[in-house]
Amino acid sequence: MDNKTVAEKSIVFSIRLINLYKLLTGEKHEYILSKQLLRSGTAVGALIREAEHAQSKADFLNKMNIALKEANETDYWLLLLYRGGYMNETEYNSINSDCTEVLKMLIKIVKTTKENLGRK
Repeated sequence: MDNKTVAEKSIVFSIRLINLYKLLTGEKHEYILSKQLLRSGTAVGALIREAEHAQSKADFLNKMNIALKEANETDYWLLLLYRGGYMNETEYNSINSDCTEVLKMLIKIVKTTKENLGRK
């Protein structure tokens, strides 16, 4: 898994989140959780993009770690929206599968980068 792959997947995921945000605010009139979801979800791609031009390996690791935290937060907001009845199971499973994929990729990148830097 290279960084371009995770970068592209994060863009596709962000677009899905933007569309979900439009649906949640427009049709379901849910503004609070959906805004949190939009912020954390789109931050993932922005941080990955920042990491592409990191000043050092440590800076790269820091940005990817923050992207990982934002992806994990996004997973939380998706779960709340699902359990709160704003998404049905099919909708949730579809977008959550994308979130999980990005999370796994970020975990792998962070782990590999730590190993390469000699960190645990």
